[in-house]
Amino acid sequence: MRVRLNEATTDEEAQAIATALATRYGEDVELYADGNDEPVATASPADDAGKVDDEIERTEREAQLRAEIEEILEGGPEKYRKRLDEHGKLFVRDRLELWFGADGLQFEDGKFANFDSWHPDGQDGEADSGNRLPADGLITGAAEFEGRTMHFMANDFTVKAGSMAERGVEKFLRMQRRALKSGRPVLYLMDSSGGRIDQQTGFFANREGIGKYYYNHSMLSGRVPQICVLYGPCIAGAAYTPVFADFTIMVRNMSAMAIASPRMVEMVTGEEIDLEDLGGPDVHARHSGSADLIAEDEEHARELVAKLIGYLPDNADETPPRTEGSEPARDPDGIDGVIPQEPNRGYDVFDVIERIVDADSVLELRPEFGTEIVTAFARIDGRPIGIVANQPAKRAGAIFPDAAEKAAQFIWTCDAYEIPLLYLCDTPGFMAGSQVEKDGILEQGKKMIYATSSATVPTQSVVVRKAYGAGIYAMAGPAYDPESVIALPSGEIAIMGPEAAINAVYANELAAIDDEDERARRERELREEYREDIDVHRMASEVVIDEIVPPSTLREELGARFAFYETVEKDLPEKKHGTIL
Repeated sequence: MRVRLNEATTDEEAQAIATALATRYGEDVELYADGNDEPVATASPADDAGKVDDEIERTEREAQLRAEIEEILEGGPEKYRKRLDEHGKLFVRDRLELWFGADGLQFEDGKFANFDSWHPDGQDGEADSGNRLPADGLITGAAEFEGRTMHFMANDFTVKAGSMAERGVEKFLRMQRRALKSGRPVLYLMDSSGGRIDQQTGFFANREGIGKYYYNHSMLSGRVPQICVLYGPCIAGAAYTPVFADFTIMVRNMSAMAIASPRMVEMVTGEEIDLEDLGGPDVHARHSGSADLIAEDEEHARELVAKLIGYLPDNADETPPRTEGSEPARDPDGIDGVIPQEPNRGYDVFDVIERIVDADSVLELRPEFGTEIVTAFARIDGRPIGIVANQPAKRAGAIFPDAAEKAAQFIWTCDAYEIPLLYLCDTPGFMAGSQVEKDGILEQGKKMIYATSSATVPTQSVVVRKAYGAGIYAMAGPAYDPESVIALPSGEIAIMGPEAAINAVYANELAAIDDEDERARRERELREEYREDIDVHRMASEVVIDEIVPPSTLREELGARFAFYETVEKDLPEKKHGTIL
């Protein structure tokens, strides 16, 4: 370091300045007087300059704080720890290590929430071990998971069965608000018996109480991915977080969710039922559709979420992550051989899907609910897509109310997170009959068509075989402005299938033919004429559809089209929002 002084500085002052600067900055110093090229004073730092005294130890104050933190990390009373073993569940801190590893948890907020309630005298008081409320039973923070940073919350079952109270509620709300600002995904690890009834004042109906959870869930919806994993019974208010999340995973043999406990159900309705039958995984996977995936154990739950997050962006402003891609698991040359010639013969649509998408890239959601439609994430050339496919192996692929509701929600979610959509159409249309009318086929069908109409992500529609009735509408047919409608040579597009059409139009003519053989011959003739009329070659000739492609090239065709339209922009009419929910 070279410093120039004014002429009034004495030699003694110059040397003092040089020594002070060398000690302060830990480097050699030369001082020069104005008009003089030789230094008037020099100094070098002492060997130990700038070093902290290594003999200084941590203070008693820090030691006390560390002891308090260790006590908080131990969780709640022993009686609840024993119940974890009975249910085969991990202690919440061990669960966080399973998810994030030893170094993945970046920070935690609110360890000392409600600390004074069981440490009433501060540092000098004795903790109430029987009423321990460490972190107020709810852990929040940020962590790295599968290379992605995200917010998380986790209930501590050892603190009053994971119940929620004022301080924990505040932490939950704060985490949600920060997720809105940060634009990072949120992971909810739920194991909560609901609100603490004996402490409901201050958090139940307040402006910043539990009710605000669901307001914030609504604000986060479509902004950042929300993923919820259930590890225990989530009753009443606690059951709403799973259903508000974009994706819900329930762990078999330990999780459940219901609007009320079995005891409350019996009190109100007189019905006697256990928790598994009331709101266990099978109920929500098969009947309500509230569970997207079922995990066999805690490790499997983590594996499912690790795969799921790979299809999702951090927020709605980003695009989904791509991978290098891979060849399909099954040979595309076999596609046409999978599809029967007869429109009413069933087959498994996965035999087609696995010949189109990258190997091992399929993640089906809600597989046991509304099984007439398949909703799944997959990749083509490493690019995430959302697949909506009719499943001819289930009731000929007819669209039932549950299937329509499932498809609508999946389409809506894909559109929110910029995941392109692929429709594989092979359906006789929406199911008819008195029961489906009672089950709301028109209402649920409307929602599916609305979601298809409103989606602005790149969309490809493939007529695999039959596209009858309003099924072609729901499956992004030509009127719904997909980027392309392409067909396989097995495709047919019609108001209804041949049998129904002939019965509707020619019933009287056929009934008038007395000879059975002649009637059968005429019926075959009419059927063939009708099928010629609805064949995709005519639709291609009239440019109703964009192209007929050889089935073995379908993967290549879709890959090229998704790549070309990757940045397409679509505008919706200017309005506040639609009126269809």
